[in-house]
Amino acid sequence: MNEKVDAYIAKAEKWTDELKALREVFISTGMDETVKWGGPVYTVNGKNVAGMTAFKNHYGIWFFNGVFLKDPYKLLTNAQEKTKAMRQIKFQKGDSVNLDQIREYVLEAIENERNGVKLKPSRDTSFDVPDQLKQVLDEEANLLDAYNALTKGKQKEYANYITEAKQEKTKWSRIDKIRPMILEGKGLHDKYRDC
Repeated sequence: MNEKVDAYIAKAEKWTDELKALREVFISTGMDETVKWGGPVYTVNGKNVAGMTAFKNHYGIWFFNGVFLKDPYKLLTNAQEKTKAMRQIKFQKGDSVNLDQIREYVLEAIENERNGVKLKPSRDTSFDVPDQLKQVLDEEANLLDAYNALTKGKQKEYANYITEAKQEKTKWSRIDKIRPMILEGKGLHDKYRDC
């Protein structure tokens, strides 16, 4: 048992007993216990499977690849609109929690992880080249060649960088800034990727 999880549970005074019960379910499955993003997370072979959390008005558990769980008891909800794979189960004061049902979800999540069941991320590579950048690329053949030699991801970064500017003046100053980077074959965010 992880001391940081002990401290997390102790700090969540309103939900201490409830979190201890959920923790027992997680531990009983043989998963490893750690703390990530400030909360308890349970892993199999170093891969995140589930976690638990406590807030002022509710506590709950989440499953990193919960989208694949069968959900026979209709307990799962999407964590957020933009979340693709993660699902959660939220509880409030007075809710009846059936730990046997929770254990079923946890065991299925573990089995899915062991079988490599994961949501494959899809990347949106579509983008529009802003008019200002098109104009410069049309006028400077060497810049056009360098831009076309970039990966689609890097081209999209540059296009979005120009599009996000609100004022026309800013768009043009950004083009002046990125011109040497494009000619060097660099992406807009390459300096952060090398860290």
